[in-house]
Amino acid sequence: MHPGTPDPAMADLRIASADLEDQSLQALIRLHLSAMRAHSPADSVHALDALALAEPGVDLFALSDGGRALAMGALRRIDGTSFEIKSMRTLPDYTGRGFGRAVLEHLIAVARQRGARRVSLETGSGAPFEPALSLYRSRGFQSGPAFGGYAATDFNQFLHLDLGESQ
Repeated sequence: MHPGTPDPAMADLRIASADLEDQSLQALIRLHLSAMRAHSPADSVHALDALALAEPGVDLFALSDGGRALAMGALRRIDGTSFEIKSMRTLPDYTGRGFGRAVLEHLIAVARQRGARRVSLETGSGAPFEPALSLYRSRGFQSGPAFGGYAATDFNQFLHLDLGESQ
């Protein structure tokens, strides 16, 4: 199967608003935080924990097989027409099957429906982040300046996707 091509099993999966009480989602959030901390100094990690993901203005979505969360992503409005993608993660056994791409496309579609002209994200730098960076760049995200109160360091970078005028 070509990388990024949805797995045939995607037909049995769905992306929906996530329930933070779901134990499989909590495990995925912990995995995400652990991975971020393993590859970046503590003061450079801007991943959201479960409490921050529950804050007003943050919409969390999970791709699930009906029994467990396999991938997730969050969306936060920065201002009237700008949104930020947060906490993208796929379970390691499910990478390369198109699950992350499906969540990313869902987040972009939700942002577009809400009037977004730009979607941005802050992520780590270095080899551990290359698979995610490849996904974002293949979708059209481009490197750009810091945004939303973030400071640029040697351990992070900023990507932006211009959506143009809202439909």
